[in-house]
Amino acid sequence: MSLTTSLTTSELLRGKPLEEQAGALLSLHRLTIALAESCTGGLIGHRLTNVSGSSSYFIASIVAYAYEAKEGLLGVPHDLLLSEGAISEAVVLAMARGVRQTLQVDISLAVTGIAGPGGATPNKPVGLTYIALVAPGVERVQRHVWSGDRISNKEQSAEAALRLLMDYLEELERAV
Repeated sequence: MSLTTSLTTSELLRGKPLEEQAGALLSLHRLTIALAESCTGGLIGHRLTNVSGSSSYFIASIVAYAYEAKEGLLGVPHDLLLSEGAISEAVVLAMARGVRQTLQVDISLAVTGIAGPGGATPNKPVGLTYIALVAPGVERVQRHVWSGDRISNKEQSAEAALRLLMDYLEELERAV
């Protein structure tokens, strides 16, 4: 008598870095991704492109640090930036929508935050970060407040963005 277990691809990939797990699932489902990064400065794109074969799913990362870049490259409305500030749920969602539309990809991730040590306000502390994922019929935003130094805050933001991506991809796996 033989006992067989059917494992999903995501279960087989457990223990590997998130960028490798995400890359395998993006490839498997033939999905493309683009990023709009602010406080991470390209770190998420760096991690995704560390994976061999990433050119099959990774299209581009736009590092839009200044308001002008968020407006001009991602289509974030000027009035939204003025009313909400760059570090907000509304702006990160506009960034994710904008990069997805501009680059015509299946999935987009966006991140904006205050890496520190400066830049904080009474309502927006150092470490405050918003991450968004936009895909067909899906829009998700997460809010985090990290307590590390600048590098640690950037690393935690990149890891959280990749975790958000993996959560979405694992849902796709279960739906198949």
